[in-house]
Amino acid sequence: MGSNEGSGGEGKQTVVVPEIKFTKLFINGEFVDAASGKTFETRDPRTGDVLADIAEADKTDVDLAVAAAREAFEHGPWPRMSGYARGRALSKLADLVEQHIEELAQLDGADAGKLLLLGKIIDIPHAVQMLRYYAGAADKIHGETLRVSGKYQGHTLKEPVGVVGVIIPWNFPSLMFFLKISPALAAGCTVVVKPAEQTPLSALFYANLAKEAGIPEGVINVVPGFGPTAGAAIASHMDIDSVAFTGSGEVGRLVMEASARSNLKTVSLELGGKCPLIIFDDADVDMAVELSRLAIFFNKGEVCVAGSRVYVQEGIYDEFVKKAVVAAQNWKVGDPFDVATNMGPQVDKVQFERVLKYIDIGKSEGATLLTGGKPTGDKGYYIEPTIFADVKEDMKIAQDEIFGPVMSLMKFKTVDEAIEKANCTKYGLAAGIITKDLNIANKVSRSVRAGTVWVNCYFAFDPEAPFGGYKMSGFGRDQGMMAMDKYMQVKSVITAVPDSPWY
Repeated sequence: MGSNEGSGGEGKQTVVVPEIKFTKLFINGEFVDAASGKTFETRDPRTGDVLADIAEADKTDVDLAVAAAREAFEHGPWPRMSGYARGRALSKLADLVEQHIEELAQLDGADAGKLLLLGKIIDIPHAVQMLRYYAGAADKIHGETLRVSGKYQGHTLKEPVGVVGVIIPWNFPSLMFFLKISPALAAGCTVVVKPAEQTPLSALFYANLAKEAGIPEGVINVVPGFGPTAGAAIASHMDIDSVAFTGSGEVGRLVMEASARSNLKTVSLELGGKCPLIIFDDADVDMAVELSRLAIFFNKGEVCVAGSRVYVQEGIYDEFVKKAVVAAQNWKVGDPFDVATNMGPQVDKVQFERVLKYIDIGKSEGATLLTGGKPTGDKGYYIEPTIFADVKEDMKIAQDEIFGPVMSLMKFKTVDEAIEKANCTKYGLAAGIITKDLNIANKVSRSVRAGTVWVNCYFAFDPEAPFGGYKMSGFGRDQGMMAMDKYMQVKSVITAVPDSPWY
């Protein structure tokens, strides 16, 4: 590792720079240069400095990766292995990831501005847990016996869909990588992964670990590049059977259009969120303040399920506001490699400027800025935790996914009003409820149109719990055994049995 000088909060400090080992495309089991010879820069959001030059995939490289994945699917051992054997290989990969937690957390910390400590205790361990969950699922794929009418016997087979294109975002590079590829690999598919251009480093490291784990060549291919080139080539490719995408609604539409215009490949989309956190009068105010702070400022607000719309019942509203402001002001912004830091920098300059633009919009729309709202530090993409009050449902800061540390506070009177306000959005990814009343919790959780509802908690994820959205937050589910269905076809087999004694 190296270091240079940078600043996130107050004063100068040394910025730890991890060793970058892998910068080329990973195709058919080998690291290779892009066919064009082009590279692009991945930058450190703590300083804005270049971390590495990465091989830039375009359509030609995607074609090569897809050809390798197709060969591995049609003629290679991976889909023909027993589920038990695939599970053993995935378990070995999980072991290798676990052995490199420190290094991987440093890569995501430097590439995405994520907290190093949380990378070591949350992101990478949860990625390992996801991989092991689906390693255990690989030998539990089975069809059904059918009681068909007539002189026939019927059964179904579940078969891998084929080559899967995976396009993942930059906010959780490691978790998203394994969230998508783990069920696909367990099902027997092969994959072509395009990591976000902002955060390619850990995906390339995982490709190398997959090779060490003995996963056959062509099964996992990683092609860093840009959306309009590499991403578009995956979405429109005639030899990709399915695409799994996490990202913005705008790009999700493009992925669907590309599927429709090409080979009608299946598509699963996990898109944006504008998630409500509803706090009732009977809530413990201190707990509610802590959960609301976590819900929006964790990972610098770069979370699709961030609790960015906070609705507080009028009886505790004033007390909540005072304590929430103090809590935000105590949320330390700085170098994500410092264990005392609560929040690092936004992922890049584009996102940094986008968040600041929305803060200006909030002020111009008439919302009251209670705290934050400014850049901090003399270098890098750091923004203060920001809270707006007097927010109306039709304001852009209440409707658009900002993807930054910006909380919108709103007041409500009744349970029905809270439900109506919570559903006043085009999104439906997640929601939070804080109350001691089981009847309120049950009514609101059943009434809010969201794919995940957390009661008296937030960010409670588990590989067993399906995750996905309602409305414009997308369709298809990650996590749980249900996620396997995206990567499998169901085949019905009907056999004539003319002499059977049973009909």
